[in-house]
Amino acid sequence: MATATPAAKLELKPPPYPLDALEPHMSANTMSYHWGKHHRSYVDNLNKQILGTELQGKSLEDVIVQTYNNGDLHPAFNNAAQVWNHDFFWDSMKPGGGGKPSGELLKLIERDFGSFEKFAEEFRAAAATQFGSGWAWLAFNPRPSDGKELVVLKTPNAVNPLVLGYTALLTIDVWEHAYYLDYQNRRPDYISIFMEKLVSWDAVSAKLEVAKAQAA
Repeated sequence: MATATPAAKLELKPPPYPLDALEPHMSANTMSYHWGKHHRSYVDNLNKQILGTELQGKSLEDVIVQTYNNGDLHPAFNNAAQVWNHDFFWDSMKPGGGGKPSGELLKLIERDFGSFEKFAEEFRAAAATQFGSGWAWLAFNPRPSDGKELVVLKTPNAVNPLVLGYTALLTIDVWEHAYYLDYQNRRPDYISIFMEKLVSWDAVSAKLEVAKAQAA
């Protein structure tokens, strides 16, 4: 009888662009530290935590949901969620990004927030007012009680929409290590540059289509 072999370790995924591709808005130095050290440490620590446990071999999403445990966090949650959050953050940006979305995404933003400008204001405010470390998100609510499918969320530390019943569409990392080398303590400046120069609305639109299909 063949014995099952342990699943391969979770691997550190590279961003979908070179580390210098977001310059001058996000420096290669920031990317080198943020992805190459912080993100890598989350992956390495998670692999150590789940080695030989019932979590080894499960998808990253399953590890996150199980270790969140309805808010009673298990030890592996923070590393697992931070791996997922960072993968999502890199995908939320692209060289030559920013500006305004189009198509179905823009229509839903205008319907649920009143205008793109009102959405941008709410998203910036969420990112700026998240106390300490955390994230701001645009998310899809598959079960809206008020008919509005798009919502802005802010979450502390490693918490993400996945464990709150929402589907993430866009995120910005507001942990200090995400911006301090380039912007020092000027978090609002970093948020503005993210919105104006870095957001990949193509990626957000693609995630919206998947979210709507799953909800249907």
